[in-house]
Amino acid sequence: MSRSSFNGGWQYREKSNPFAEMGQAAVPYQDVTLPHDAMIARTRDPELPRGAWTAHYPGGVYEYRKLFDLPEAEAGKRVVLEFEGVYRDAVIHVNGDYAGQRPSGYARFLVDASDLVRAGRNEIHVEARNHQDGRWYTGAGIYRDVWLHVLEPVHLAVDGIRVRTPDIEPQLAVVEAEITVVNDSAATRTVEVRTEITDPGGRAVASSSVVVTVLPGEPAVSRLRHYVDEPALWSVDTPQLHTTTVELYDDGRLSESRMARFGIRRLQLDPASGLRINGETVKLRGACVHHDNGVIGAATIARADERRVEILKQAGFNAIRSSHNPVSTAMLDACDRLGMLVIDEAFDMWTTGKTEFGAALHFVEWWERDLESMIARDFNHPSVVLYSIGNEIPETGTPRGGVWGRRLAEKVRALDDTRFVTNAVNGLLAVLPDAVEMMQPKPEPKSEPTDTDLPPAAGDDNPGINTLMSDLGDLMNGIGSSEIVTRKTAESFGVLDVAGMNYLDGRYETDRELFPNRIILGTETFPARIDRYWDLVERNAHVLGDFTWTGWDYLGEAGIGRVRYPDDEHPGEPLSGPYPWLVAGCGDIDITGWRRPASYYREIVYGLRAEPYIAVQRPSRHGQQVEVGPWAWSDSVASWSWGDFEGRPVVVEVYSDADEVELLVNDRSIGRRPVGPDHRFRTAFDTLYEEGAVTAIAYRDGVETGRFGLRSATGPVLLRAVVDRAVIRADASDLAFVEISLVDGEGHRFVEERQVTVAVTGPGVLQGMGSGNPATEETFTSATHHTYDGRVVAVVRPSGAGKIGVTVTAAGCAPVEVVVDAIEPS
Repeated sequence: MSRSSFNGGWQYREKSNPFAEMGQAAVPYQDVTLPHDAMIARTRDPELPRGAWTAHYPGGVYEYRKLFDLPEAEAGKRVVLEFEGVYRDAVIHVNGDYAGQRPSGYARFLVDASDLVRAGRNEIHVEARNHQDGRWYTGAGIYRDVWLHVLEPVHLAVDGIRVRTPDIEPQLAVVEAEITVVNDSAATRTVEVRTEITDPGGRAVASSSVVVTVLPGEPAVSRLRHYVDEPALWSVDTPQLHTTTVELYDDGRLSESRMARFGIRRLQLDPASGLRINGETVKLRGACVHHDNGVIGAATIARADERRVEILKQAGFNAIRSSHNPVSTAMLDACDRLGMLVIDEAFDMWTTGKTEFGAALHFVEWWERDLESMIARDFNHPSVVLYSIGNEIPETGTPRGGVWGRRLAEKVRALDDTRFVTNAVNGLLAVLPDAVEMMQPKPEPKSEPTDTDLPPAAGDDNPGINTLMSDLGDLMNGIGSSEIVTRKTAESFGVLDVAGMNYLDGRYETDRELFPNRIILGTETFPARIDRYWDLVERNAHVLGDFTWTGWDYLGEAGIGRVRYPDDEHPGEPLSGPYPWLVAGCGDIDITGWRRPASYYREIVYGLRAEPYIAVQRPSRHGQQVEVGPWAWSDSVASWSWGDFEGRPVVVEVYSDADEVELLVNDRSIGRRPVGPDHRFRTAFDTLYEEGAVTAIAYRDGVETGRFGLRSATGPVLLRAVVDRAVIRADASDLAFVEISLVDGEGHRFVEERQVTVAVTGPGVLQGMGSGNPATEETFTSATHHTYDGRVVAVVRPSGAGKIGVTVTAAGCAPVEVVVDAIEPS
C-alpha cells in the first residue's frame, strides 16, 4: 500500500451557480494548500443574526477541486481518499461522478474512488457548506489533512493495525497486534503477516508472524502476541512510544509495510483510587480546547496543534478535553509525544438541535459511523484515556435520553473496551423545562417543600428556586444539586464509567453518599473558581480532576469572558460581546499562545509554581464599577509600563500559595497582606503608579519563599521579533511562529498599540497574523496588524526548502528581521 499526502495542488472558490453564470465569466478558483479554512478570509458581518456565536463570520458554500495524474500501473488498484475533516456537509465527486459524502464537519471519513478514477488525468471535486449550524467559530472547507491510499488487491485495511497491551508487569508486557487483511481480488489468497516491535530507542524487542488465508470480500483478522521484557511505559511524565512495523508478504514478496506507534500503559479506575496509569493515581489538570488555531482559523496545520499542546503543558495542564468534537490526528500525535491525556468527545448534539441547521439533523442516521470512525482512528493513541459521547445534551434528563446514552456507551465499548466512557452533563440543561417552570413567580410560599425546590442560598430563609442566585454559577449549582436533577439524570449517569459534570461541583461530595460507586469528573468549570474546584478534587478520591472552560481562547462565542464597564458604548448581551468582539475571552492562554494572568494563578493553585505572580489592573479603569461574568478573569496585565499614569492610582494583584506577600514599589514597601489557600491564593494592593519596578515577595512562616517582579519599559520603542524555532521542515505541515513585541533596550515590554507590518521573502508565505485583541476589525489574513498590549504574532508557512526571511516594520522603529531555515525532512 502507498499512503501519500494529498494536500497540495488544490483550488477553491465560493460555490458558483452554473446557471447564473451562463453567458458570464466564471468565478475564478484560487490556489490553496490544504489544510485550508475558507471562512477565515470572509468579511465579518456586524448585522449577522447571533453573530457573536461565530465571531460574526458568515456561513457559505465552497467548492474545491484538484487535478491529479494516476499512473497506468495504479489504475486497476484500490484507490481510497481519506479526509480527516471537512466542514461541513461534504459532497465528493470524482471525474464528475458522485463518490461520497459526510454530514459531520469533524468526522474522518474514507471515499473509495476505485471505480471512478482512470489512468492519466483525474479531477476531485469537493463541496462544503456551513449555515447557522455552529455555536462557535467552525471554519469551513477542507480544514484538515487529506491522504491518498493506493492499495494492492490484497492489503492491510486502512485502519488495519490495532495494538493493545492487555497485561503489563514491570518485568514483562504482553503486546497484542490485531491485524486486518482485506482481499479485493476474485480468488482466495494466502499471505504472511510479520510484525516487529521496537522500543522508544528504535531497538527491536519482539517479533511474530502468522500465515493468513483471506477469502474474497471477507476481511481476515489475526492477533499476534508479543512479549516485551522490562517495558518502557508510557505516562504523562514519561511519554515513551513503541512502534509496530507490519509487513505483508504475498507469494513470498513484500507487498506492503506499515508502522503504527503506541504506548505500553495500564489504565485502572475505581472510586477509592480514582484514575490510575501504571498503578499511579493521576489527577487530571484539564483544559477544554476548541479546534480552531486562532489567527490561522480552523486550518489544522500539524505544527499549530503541536505548539498548543506544548504551551498547555508548560502552563501546568496534563489533560485536554476536545470540545465538542473529535480532536485532530495532529493534536493526538502531539499528545502522544508530549505526554498529554485526552478526552476525545464525539458529539455536541444528539436528537435535539441547538442551532437551526445543526448536527442533530443527521445524528440518527450517522452516529454509529461517526463513532466507528473516531475510535478506529484513536485506538493506538495512548494519550486517549476517555471517550465522551456528548456535551450538554438536553436529552440526558429524559428516559429517551437514557436510552440514547446507553446505545452510544455500549457502541463505544464494543469498538474499544480499553478506555472509559463519559458524558459531559449539564444539570440545568437536563431539566431545563422543569427549571423554567420552577423559576416562575409563585403567588405564595408553599406549606411543604417538594422535590422541585432547591436548597436555600446561604443566609436565606426563603427556600426554593426563587432564591436570588449571585451569578450563573450559583444558579447552575443550585439547580444541579436539586433532587429533580438527581432523579432525572440517574439513568444517563448510570450508563457511564465516569460521570462528567459541567458546572455541577455542588454534587461532588453529596454524590459520594448518594451514589457510592459514582466516579466524577469536572468536565467543564468556571476559570475563576479553580481554587475551590481543585480543593474538591484533592480531597475526594472519586473526583478525577477538573477541566476549565477554557485552557486556550478561541474564536466565536464572542465575549463570554469579557469584563463589562459602565461606559461600554455597546454593552451587548450579558454573556456575549458586541461587534467587533471575535473571541470568547475566557482562555488561560490567548489565541496567539500568550499566557494570561489566570494561567499563572492556576499554576499556583495546582502547586506547580513556588514564586508569586503580579498582574496589574488597567489604570485607565481604576475606580470604575466592573461587571465580571462567570467565565471572566480580572482585566489585568502583567506589566508595569503605564507611562501616562504616573502618580495615579493603580491596583496590583498578587497570586501566591504562601502565608503572606509583601509588595515593593521601587524597593519601598507598600505593605504585607495575607494570601494562600485561606484567601483564595490572591490579594490586591491599591497604590500609586511610579515608573521603575514593582516586586512581590512571598513569605511562609516569616521566611521568604520566592519573589517576582516587573519593570517599566523606558526610552525609545524598539521592535523585537523572536521565532519559536529557527529550523523547520520544508513541508506545508510545519509553521514558524514569530512573536513580535514593542520593547525597550533591556527587553521590557511597552503596553501600547502600534501598527506593525510583516514581509516574507524566500520559500514561505504568511499564513496568518494577529494579536490577542478580543475586539478588533483587523483581519488575520492581512500582513499589517496593530499590537495589543505590545504584542502581535505572525505565522509563516514554508513553501519549499531554503531560508525564509521575515522582516518586521513599524512607524518610528528600526526594522528587524528573523531568518527561518526550512530544510527537507530526512
